[in-house]
Amino acid sequence: MRVWIASDHAGFRRKEELKARFPLIEWEDLGTDAEVSVDYPDYADRVAQKIQKESTRRGILICGSGQGMVMRANRFPKVRAALAWNGEIAKLARQHNDANVLCLGSRVMSLDDCEEATRMFLETTFEGGRHETRVRKLGGPWEQC
Repeated sequence: MRVWIASDHAGFRRKEELKARFPLIEWEDLGTDAEVSVDYPDYADRVAQKIQKESTRRGILICGSGQGMVMRANRFPKVRAALAWNGEIAKLARQHNDANVLCLGSRVMSLDDCEEATRMFLETTFEGGRHETRVRKLGGPWEQC
């Protein structure tokens, strides 16, 4: 599986740790490359723009709280970004909302919680059915992931 991943300075270390914990994932790292202060919207844009072109793929965004990344990413058509703080939330975001971008908060989640949320996000499929109608109501072009 190939996954886009990006972070701001606050999420840089967590991004590197997650990549190391999932060595079988083909990560396409879209930055940042250091803990030097950067603007999170720039990195959310990079992943969101990729998702717009290939909405069947998945992305992960990491900042201090996850809030800024999820707010910015969801401004793009075809992006369904979900802020998750544990594996159960990430699983439900995939099952019920067909989320294609996972947003994590490095300052408010342990590495183990981030790992579990990432695992659930990558392993869980969309249930469809009654959820499909609801996801369509979110607006914009929709394609099942």
